[in-house]
Amino acid sequence: MSKAEKSFLVSTEWLEKNLTSPDLKVVDASYFLPHEGRDARREYEDEHIPGAVFFDIDAIKNPDSPLPHMLPAPEIFSAKLRKLGLGDGNRIVVYDRRGMMSAPRVWWTLKAFGAREAMVLDGGLPKWKAEGRPLDDHPVMPMETHFTARLNTLMLRDIEQMTRNLESGREQVVDARAADRFEGRAEEVWPGRRAGHIPGSRNLPFTELCDPKTGALLPRAALRARFEAAGLDLSRPIVTTCGSGVTAAVLSLALAELGKEDVALYDGSWAEWGLPGKTPIATGPAD
Repeated sequence: MSKAEKSFLVSTEWLEKNLTSPDLKVVDASYFLPHEGRDARREYEDEHIPGAVFFDIDAIKNPDSPLPHMLPAPEIFSAKLRKLGLGDGNRIVVYDRRGMMSAPRVWWTLKAFGAREAMVLDGGLPKWKAEGRPLDDHPVMPMETHFTARLNTLMLRDIEQMTRNLESGREQVVDARAADRFEGRAEEVWPGRRAGHIPGSRNLPFTELCDPKTGALLPRAALRARFEAAGLDLSRPIVTTCGSGVTAAVLSLALAELGKEDVALYDGSWAEWGLPGKTPIATGPAD
């Protein structure tokens, strides 16, 4: 299989057929923004795909960072995954309650720490439920297992690297937030942040990469067209960003589906860049 043909998606049909495979682990990675007033863990406890464990983005993070859900140190990540029963030999399928929103962030995190087989359920829980596939509310008691976490820093960007890139322009930057947030016309959802975007970045709202009816990722030809229409050159390196590093991973997943490997994610995203300070911002449409 060529790089362009490799997929990190699995279908609902495939997952149901393979639910009982001993090496397969399912992860509910649902996440909601603070202002939404929803409790992802409680919703998981009420119903989830049989055997799924809950990956709490706000708990599996760097505890010393004031920023939301930044990547933890490898030893912390390894300890957290051990308690979830996710180990080195597992195939891991991640889903969320939006269809395609926070699951790619956990997929990206797993890949960044060296998971060999991490995949996303295409269409997530909405598609699974619409098709009448099994759900339960049984508590899941995973058996602890070892996960070897080694961070691939090539997949990650920090604020210093993003600042240097303003001058070099070596990497294209694409922002997954809605257009009104990108352009600075809407109040930022993260309190205390300025409105706007990183100068020179492009805007491609993550929702534009998904089928509005099923929540599944669009076909590859449509994905390619969306990136090109946003002004991205797919032959050059790309950094994805968003509000807090979650939906940026939807763009990263879509680019992986197109066979691109020179893609990184800015973990701090606008929650960091938009803080009061010296980081320059731009408003209005992408220039």
